[in-house]
Amino acid sequence: MKPNQEPTPAAAPETKDERLQAIPLWKKALSRPELGALAGAVLVLSFFIVAASGTGMFTPAGIINVLQVAAQLGIIATAAALLMIGGEFDLSIGSMIGLAGILIAIPAVEYGWPLWAAILLAFSCAALVGWINGNLVNKTGLPSFIVTLGFLFILRGLAIGISRLLTGRTQVGGVHEHVPGDWFAALFSGEVATGLFAWMATQGWIATNFAGNPVVTGIPVSIVWWLGLTAVATWVLLCTPYGNWIFASGGDKNAARNSGVPVHRVKISLFIFTAFSATIFACIQVMDTGSADTIRGLLKELEAIIAVVIGGALLTGGYGSAIGAALGALIFGMVQMGIFYTGVNTDWFQVFLGVMLLVAVLFNNFMRKKAMEAK
Repeated sequence: MKPNQEPTPAAAPETKDERLQAIPLWKKALSRPELGALAGAVLVLSFFIVAASGTGMFTPAGIINVLQVAAQLGIIATAAALLMIGGEFDLSIGSMIGLAGILIAIPAVEYGWPLWAAILLAFSCAALVGWINGNLVNKTGLPSFIVTLGFLFILRGLAIGISRLLTGRTQVGGVHEHVPGDWFAALFSGEVATGLFAWMATQGWIATNFAGNPVVTGIPVSIVWWLGLTAVATWVLLCTPYGNWIFASGGDKNAARNSGVPVHRVKISLFIFTAFSATIFACIQVMDTGSADTIRGLLKELEAIIAVVIGGALLTGGYGSAIGAALGALIFGMVQMGIFYTGVNTDWFQVFLGVMLLVAVLFNNFMRKKAMEAK
């Protein structure tokens, strides 16, 4: 050691910061909102594997039927999930489905509009309805439950009134004649991957009918829309600032606003998205059946809320996931088609839905308490 040189202090023992402690996988799993829905989906699937064995439910055609039912609900459940995470409800989704169908069918069938123009009209009206809903909730301070309950009746009444005024009836057919060659209608009709399924039939992987054609010719476009919307919504919630704004707006809107979150704009955009999803549902339904009916979409808003709650979302907002809503819709599809395949009286279906809702709420509440205890 040189003269006047201070001794080098001994290195302090390395300590581990508790804030950087790794979180066990089971604790992370408990904190995920879709855990209960995943467990429920596995349970329902296991039940029907046994109960519906040999009925055709799990053949390629049966699986497509289940997924198609789930997709129809999943399209609107995805948007409902984002809105509920944002702390709001939209009870006008079902009525928007009926009105959008009428707005598509009447201009095309009765007045000779190109189908793409009629579809754009429906989406424009949906955007207006969502914008009005969002602004009324923001500016009046009324619960969204009340505001959208009013629009549930307004939109259903408009659908019936417009249809009777312009056509004299509540059902409008003849849409199928306008679908071929329409570039926009093709996005909401038909199937995808038909070539792949035809090739699989030649390889013997898919059964064929007496003409040699595959019994499953492709994936219905509704399933593609469902999976696509779920993937985009999941990415938005988990990977974008807008997703953080949705959670913040639903968790504590005053704190979010004080932190610079544009709460009003977020909520308006979510209401517009739910109206858009209802219109997507209506487009697919009109193209599939070739007709519109003012009664379409009845009680779909409640089914969407059931799917979202089964998926783990809180009714108070700030918690949930799009994947959970998709699993809730899948459970719905399995139960509805499972009852059909097993021959159980379908009159009991709504009873089962109510029981599923109550069980899901109780299970989600239990899992959230466990997650809080595990922290």
